[in-house]
Amino acid sequence: MITKKHDFYKIVFMAIVAVGLYGSTVLGAEKIIKTPASNILDMQDYLEHSTPSWDMLKDQVEVKGIYMTGYTVADKKKFEGLIKLIDETELNAVVIDVKSDEGMVLYQTDLKDVQFTGANSKIIIEDIDAVLQYLDEKGIYTIARVVTFKDNKAASKFPNLAVKTTSGTVWRDRNGQAWLNPYNEEAWEYVLAIAEEAAVKGFKEIQFDYVRFPTDGNLKLIDYGALKNKNKAQAIGDFLKFARGRLSDMGAVASADVFGLVTTSEGDMNIGQQLEYLADSVDVICPMVYPSHYGKGSYGVPEPDFEPYKIVNYSMKKAKERLDNNENSIAKLRPWLQDFSAVYLPRYKKYGPAEIRAQIKATNDAGVKEWILWNAANRYTKGGLNKNE
Repeated sequence: MITKKHDFYKIVFMAIVAVGLYGSTVLGAEKIIKTPASNILDMQDYLEHSTPSWDMLKDQVEVKGIYMTGYTVADKKKFEGLIKLIDETELNAVVIDVKSDEGMVLYQTDLKDVQFTGANSKIIIEDIDAVLQYLDEKGIYTIARVVTFKDNKAASKFPNLAVKTTSGTVWRDRNGQAWLNPYNEEAWEYVLAIAEEAAVKGFKEIQFDYVRFPTDGNLKLIDYGALKNKNKAQAIGDFLKFARGRLSDMGAVASADVFGLVTTSEGDMNIGQQLEYLADSVDVICPMVYPSHYGKGSYGVPEPDFEPYKIVNYSMKKAKERLDNNENSIAKLRPWLQDFSAVYLPRYKKYGPAEIRAQIKATNDAGVKEWILWNAANRYTKGGLNKNE
């Protein structure tokens, strides 16, 4: 049975805030006593305000980040090497795996549903609290990567939450992985419990990855059931809006990883990711604009992998225009940039300092100031980064 942890986590978070407010009140007690009566009335009106803006509690950081796997965090030498890289360069943020592509939660959790699925059977990060405390002391902004609907563990253990076949069995993609049904709000609760726990532990931001419908396998066999009462883009947008509301109550930022083509595609590409539906649903949209992922001729560029500036700049300019022209948009852009060589391509460019810098410049030239570097092995190009001032 899926349990709801939202109220518990909200109470914990509010208690932490209340302690801080109480301390401020005691320290300022003498000043309050000496305040004129008219101002005291104004203060009472403020204190009685019943709907505070939790957005004010969110850290406002111009993110320049890198991605770390749980294994990297657990490897003392590698972890410290990347912290040194952050210390010495313009980097100021890290994205850390919390819920992996297989649905595993990488540190010890108190969530009973996660324990039931077996998603907590292999702890990678032994002491996440110590890690977060250390990063906080270093002034490094922390982002929890939560793989959302691709979740073999939960979908296999909770078939009522899974994407099904027309015959009623759990559907699986070409790699044999089961997925949670994005239309199913109980599936939302399973993911959000993990996200909220990460926020309570101290992550400043929750980044939802694989926040989409499946793209491979026999899609014709899928039956999303009676829950399919809206289109895919609406379903993804509604989930993210719901998640953002819950996380905002805790002072946490909500972001979403999306395909790079979302920046220019008018539709949702049949995966539920459409820029206009995302614009008012999350704080940050993170398009994966890796040049190597674009087909030949994209945006008029014969070999996209060889023209990183053109691909990233065009993608970001188009996305920013669409968001700026959308009066309902609350989201800012923060692209994922390529810090790897696409050796799997028949022809590829070796990416080094010049290619990394070209992508950062392309992002900045489009009026977007935030970015994150992706390298699956967590090996980053120092020469492509400005030195820490």
